[in-house]
Amino acid sequence: MPRSYPFLDAQFLISELKSHHVQIIAAALAVLGLIAVVFDFAFRARKDTSESPSPIRSFGMFFYANFLKPHTGDSDGIGQQAALESFYKAQADVYDATRRRLLRGREDMIGLVAAQLRFKADKHGFGRSKPIWVDVRSLQMDPEYIFLWSPTEVIQIGGGTGYNIEAMHAYLDVPTFFSNVYLVDLSPSLCEVARKRFDRLGWKNVAVVCQDARAFRLQDQELSQPDERAVTRPWNDTYDLRSSSATGLADLITMSYSLSMIPGSDQCHRLSMPSEVDWTPAWFDVDRVGLEAARRDYLEYRFGTVLSASDRNYLLGGIPYYLWVGCPKHIAASSPSSSRYSHDIIEQLDAAITESPYLSASHYTGKAYGAVEKSTREIRSKAYDSAVVNLAGNLPLPSSFYQHHQWRIHYDEQLHKHQQFGDEYIYAFTWEDPRVDHRLLKIGEEDVILCITSAGDNVLDYLLGGKPRRIHAVDLNPNQTHLLELKVASFQALSYADFWQLFGVGKHPRFRELLISRLSPFLSSRALQYWLVNSSVFTAHRGHGLYESGGSGNALRLVRWLLWSLGLREDVEKLCKAKTLNEQREVWHSKIRGVLLSRFLSWGVVGTQWFAWKAAGVPPAQRRMIQTDYLAQDGLASPNAQRSDVGGQAMWEYLVNTLDPVVDNTLIGEDNYFYNLCLQGQYSRRCHPTYLTPKAHAKLSRPGAFDGLRMHTDCINETLSHISPGTLTIAVIMDSMDWFSPETPDAEKQVKALNVALKVKGRVLLRSAGLKPWYSKVFEEQGFSARRVNVRVPGSCIDRVNMYASTWMFTKVEELAMPAAEPSDSTFDLARSDSVGSSTVERLEI
Repeated sequence: MPRSYPFLDAQFLISELKSHHVQIIAAALAVLGLIAVVFDFAFRARKDTSESPSPIRSFGMFFYANFLKPHTGDSDGIGQQAALESFYKAQADVYDATRRRLLRGREDMIGLVAAQLRFKADKHGFGRSKPIWVDVRSLQMDPEYIFLWSPTEVIQIGGGTGYNIEAMHAYLDVPTFFSNVYLVDLSPSLCEVARKRFDRLGWKNVAVVCQDARAFRLQDQELSQPDERAVTRPWNDTYDLRSSSATGLADLITMSYSLSMIPGSDQCHRLSMPSEVDWTPAWFDVDRVGLEAARRDYLEYRFGTVLSASDRNYLLGGIPYYLWVGCPKHIAASSPSSSRYSHDIIEQLDAAITESPYLSASHYTGKAYGAVEKSTREIRSKAYDSAVVNLAGNLPLPSSFYQHHQWRIHYDEQLHKHQQFGDEYIYAFTWEDPRVDHRLLKIGEEDVILCITSAGDNVLDYLLGGKPRRIHAVDLNPNQTHLLELKVASFQALSYADFWQLFGVGKHPRFRELLISRLSPFLSSRALQYWLVNSSVFTAHRGHGLYESGGSGNALRLVRWLLWSLGLREDVEKLCKAKTLNEQREVWHSKIRGVLLSRFLSWGVVGTQWFAWKAAGVPPAQRRMIQTDYLAQDGLASPNAQRSDVGGQAMWEYLVNTLDPVVDNTLIGEDNYFYNLCLQGQYSRRCHPTYLTPKAHAKLSRPGAFDGLRMHTDCINETLSHISPGTLTIAVIMDSMDWFSPETPDAEKQVKALNVALKVKGRVLLRSAGLKPWYSKVFEEQGFSARRVNVRVPGSCIDRVNMYASTWMFTKVEELAMPAAEPSDSTFDLARSDSVGSSTVERLEI
């Protein structure tokens, strides 16, 4: 018998063990070793606090204090202060080092707050004195007490060690910008760290107050100061705190990860929690931290929301957090001397949206209003309807009312018609030539224009070239308007160099920093949220940035990939650098055309429904119009041919009639920025839209440059129904009519709505993929005269894009009977009650 060796027996036994048993033993040994190391580092670090602990010791102390140390024995007190001190004392010296990545969003919120303060200081100032800042980290109080301070702005930031106050110095000079800064915290250990911080910095205007926030009174601190200062001012001239002139009001209050630590506010919220147990709230409940979503709801119920954004900390597995900037929900006009200024501002904004005459509530009687109401059909905006409903329920107004600018009109983002677009816009650039629009329309200073937003390029061009009194930019996709908002904000906030980097090149490595510190005061809350989440559009290292994003970016990426894969990149460079048309034609016809316009490639890619819709943005109804025109031409197909049989051939023919004339008649690298962008992925200094010139930037960066702009997030018909009849002079609706099917009444409804909204002799300008679109007869039947102002024939260009077969001008020549009012999807009509009475704010108190 062979001899048995012990080590062979042991190996055999180990192999017989279940794999998960080995994993459990290994994990247990690792945890025990980690605990031993943590205890060693923690206790070593606590022996000497004169030097800053190393990163390893810092996180060792953090792990010990948060997961191992019992929360007892470090304080002689009881209650919330004892609990806080027991938790923070062991880690006070390493709090900042361990929270920078764990407590995400603090720097972003500091930047947002600083931008708001800088905007106010630049535009309005703070009266006779500098602003007052109260930074609160931990509160032993019910949230109701916060509101007794009635700050001009309440913001979720702050930190007990003074980290946030020092971080603010990167944006504003804290010693000179603020009159006084008060840090209020309940933990003595954290307050001691803060005192050392400000002693080191030498900031004399920062006071650390270690006390229960219920005992803190700002007026007590202010009266102890030797200088006499004026009381708190409103954060801009649209808001008013109270008529009192008493001292004790702050300009700014910040809170950072502290609302969830306020005791006594979670009992009612637990009633709405699900029955199953989630380990995350249970874990934090042990540390007296409440994660109920209702806390944020209550905050937004008590205050008006200026800016709000949500994000996730993926370092901790995707834990959500939010940034919120608010103000008192009381809203006032710029002239608060009127006793009815609260109502006036809503009426005035509503009049600007609907093109209705504005009459101050203090200048007409109820009897006069009743007479007007009987004689005309009342037109109200959805923003007005929402304001009335919210006021009737004692709720804050929609966030759009609290913005510095009322460019963006309120819309309900929860509606399916908006959510269907997800997080994507279709067009990153506008595909219609504004040069032709100006030639045909001759826009003047008295014009009121309705146009489709798209990427906003032509909206800006109309503002620059014609100086119209008002432009209503309309788009159902909220993300398209987010893009226009970003362009408008960039004009107002950025230098020309940064503006060019964003929209000329399409990339900017510092976009997120600019978004927070410069652009945020000029953006609506929803637009800010969108661009915070999608900041990688401008900051990604790969690709061409903005112009490879959105649905249109699919087409650009595909075109450039085809050019690269077919070996045409150098030839495309030559085409874009050509100085003469002859040179350009030579490159096109000898090198590029035979490959790019090959029938196989066109039928296999361009002729597909996927490419038409997903890449080129051509809807099925418009594609059918192209095929119908192709079938109607003599000799190209038999009368019995089906559209499906000639789809690829029709699209190839359409593409040839588009591109050949463009190359033969326009110099792409010098004057045709549409195709230059498609081929290069960005604009060049010599070939770009008018709004990207230094002269345009100088003009549109002036204060008030966009006072006449209104951005609507809705369909055209719904927007027209909220505009007073006979007030529009021009409607530019691009190719939107091509999207309708002849089998539905949608086209007729839109034409009727245009007739009602336009003045007599008002004009509708549109483009079509059809030579004679079927809906031209609909216009003629609904009080318009029709004129085809441009038609594309083989070999000719109708504009620099040349993508459409015809351009049409419809002029209103006849008034139609006023249509009966239809039920609206606005919240006001659905929520109308006897308590509201009529659709005015006469009986509502703000």
